[in-house]
Amino acid sequence: MGFVQKHGLWTQEQQQAALAVKRQIHADNVEVIRFSFPDQHGILRGKTLVADTLDSTFANGISLASSLLLKDTAHRTVISIFSAQNAIGDTEVRGSADMCMVPDPTTFKVLPWAPHTGWMLCDLYYRDGRKVPYATRHIYKDALSRLAETGYELMAGLEVEFHLTRIENPRLQPDDAGQPATPPDVSLTHRGYNYLTELNYDQIDPMMEVMRKAVQGLGLGLHSLEVEFGPSQVEMVFKADKGLKPADDMILFRSAVKQVCRRHGFHASFMCRPRLPSVMSSGWHLHQSLCNTQGQNVFIPANADEPLSATGMEWLGGLLNNAGASTVFSTPTINGYKRYRPFSLAPDRAAWGIDNRGVMLRVLAGQGDKASRIENRVGEPAANPYLYMASQVISGMDGLRTKAQPGLPVDAPYETQAPFLPTTLAQAVNALDKSSVFRAAMGDTFINYIVEIKRSEIKRYELEVSEWEQREYFDMF
Repeated sequence: MGFVQKHGLWTQEQQQAALAVKRQIHADNVEVIRFSFPDQHGILRGKTLVADTLDSTFANGISLASSLLLKDTAHRTVISIFSAQNAIGDTEVRGSADMCMVPDPTTFKVLPWAPHTGWMLCDLYYRDGRKVPYATRHIYKDALSRLAETGYELMAGLEVEFHLTRIENPRLQPDDAGQPATPPDVSLTHRGYNYLTELNYDQIDPMMEVMRKAVQGLGLGLHSLEVEFGPSQVEMVFKADKGLKPADDMILFRSAVKQVCRRHGFHASFMCRPRLPSVMSSGWHLHQSLCNTQGQNVFIPANADEPLSATGMEWLGGLLNNAGASTVFSTPTINGYKRYRPFSLAPDRAAWGIDNRGVMLRVLAGQGDKASRIENRVGEPAANPYLYMASQVISGMDGLRTKAQPGLPVDAPYETQAPFLPTTLAQAVNALDKSSVFRAAMGDTFINYIVEIKRSEIKRYELEVSEWEQREYFDMF
């Protein structure tokens, strides 16, 4: 009996999907398979195995080092693996002991840009069959399961902005290596400030076509491609879907876009505010609603004078009440907080409005409108989708539990009296550390873990001498 069967890690659907994957691999002449898991930052890590190993991999999973979950965004291991008692108090990761990566056959894809290559998402387990408590896909699945117990399912749609540039120098000389490595030198693909103009779109159409074919070839629900406001900024919008799929799609979308762009001499960055002249910040707008067991949208208002249903208003109130702590998940980088500024089409405080692009939560709904929803405009495109979306479920469910009320909508979002969002990652981490709602939902183990990693990242940033400091003080003093 293999590891997967012994611990009952696959559902009936996954068992059936495994048989279909085996047939597809032979039919499509797949020779290698990339087995990947989303790490704490929403970056795919894993191993590539030859197709002949599939039977054993499906039976026993793949071993890999647990220290992969203890790294910051520079890939530095920031939680000790050799001390008797590390900062998170977990002996299972001591010495970088192995954990098991178990494939999810329902996620199998053939990569359109990589000949004879398959791809599959995986979940992480300890050797005794327990779920690794830091694995973010587990975190989101657990949140969805608790939501399902209330009779609801999350429906989510993605609007993702990013910067598309042309690589001029890949910076692959030995001196460019490091943690982190030197980023490539790039040039613009369009000058910007011609929002949604066909002329600017046509300039980038050849590369947009490459990306479109790759994304659609993966079966992702692409809806539109747009040229955004800033220089070299673009956006892709996806059709709404239920449950786990939007998060899985976001992980694969980001990785796919970066890979196909690099193969064609371009660079795609989901960093919120790159250091480019005249740059505009990129956001990830997350549209959300709830469906009941009959698949009906329960956010639809019953009357024309109501913004949302009573359920929708309570969900909205929960998102507002937990906005500060949840920004660690919607905006997990130091850079992302440079986007929160007034009169910028990005929120700076926890407020909601009806079809208003300056608020954090934009309500788009109407009597009889099956697409009635809340658009959360707070996120950055670098966010881990499992944590971002889990934070919405946890916050919204808290609103349902407490029957939270969001108050009145605002028309002047940057002038209204409302709680300000954290202005730094450090402020957001402190809010999360103190949040009883997220500690109850995600567990102390996970919250202590993510707080430790983020604080290590912040300390390293604070020790760095910036160009501003050098310019300001080096000659003066």
